[in-house]
Amino acid sequence: MEDLQGVIHNHYTEIQRRINAACLRSQRDSESVTFVAVTKYARMEWVTALIELGCTHLGESRTPQLEERAPLLPDDLHWHFIGPLQRNKIRRTILYSSLIHSVDSLKLLTAIDRIAAEAGLRPHVLIEVNLSRETNKKGFAREELLSDWNAMCAVSHVTIDGLMTMATHSEDPELARPVFRELSQLRDQLQAVSPERIQLKELSMGMSGDFEVAIEEGATLVRIGSALYEGLE
Repeated sequence: MEDLQGVIHNHYTEIQRRINAACLRSQRDSESVTFVAVTKYARMEWVTALIELGCTHLGESRTPQLEERAPLLPDDLHWHFIGPLQRNKIRRTILYSSLIHSVDSLKLLTAIDRIAAEAGLRPHVLIEVNLSRETNKKGFAREELLSDWNAMCAVSHVTIDGLMTMATHSEDPELARPVFRELSQLRDQLQAVSPERIQLKELSMGMSGDFEVAIEEGATLVRIGSALYEGLE
C-alpha cells in the first residue's frame, strides 16, 4: 500500500505542479482550474488513495460503475460523468453526477430535462462539441450547435454550465491548441446570445497529453487519468 500511495502521490503532486505552472504562464489563478481525476479504469484502491490525497473531483464514464462506487465513498465527492450517456440510463446517472460533460445532442438534452423534472432534480451539464471534426467522435458540429442553441436554452430543469471538447490524439500537444482555442471562442459567441440565467463558465478540455495547452487556452476543467496511474498494474 505504501508503494501504491507513493506512486499516486508523486503523480498527483506533479500534475498539480504542471497545472499551477500552466496557470502562471497564462496569468490565471490556479483556483480557476479543477483537476478531475478520471477513475473509469482505476482500481478501487487507487481511487481511495486519490481521495486520501485530497482529490474530490472524480470522473466516471460508465453508469453502472458510478452507481456502484458513489455510495461506497465519501458524500462530499464531486462525480463528473464524462462518457457517452445513453438515454435509458439518464435517470440513474443524474442521481449521482455533479456534472455531466457529454451532452451531445438536442434530443439527449431534452430527455435529461424531462427526466429531471419527473425526478425533482436539476442536473448540471456541459455541451459536447466535436471541433476536431473526427467522424468517430460524438458531439455537436459547430454549425449544428449554433442552429440549435435557442432551443437548448429553453430547457427548464437543466443547468447548462459550459462546453466540452476533445482534441485529436497526438504526441504533440501543440496540435490541440487550435481546437481548444476554438472552443473558448465558441463559448464567448454563445454567451453573447444566451439568456442571463445561462452562464457558460466551464470549459472542459484537456487530458493527460494536452492539459497544459488546454489551460493556456482557457480550460476550467481538465480530465486526467493515465498520467495518474503510470507504473501501476
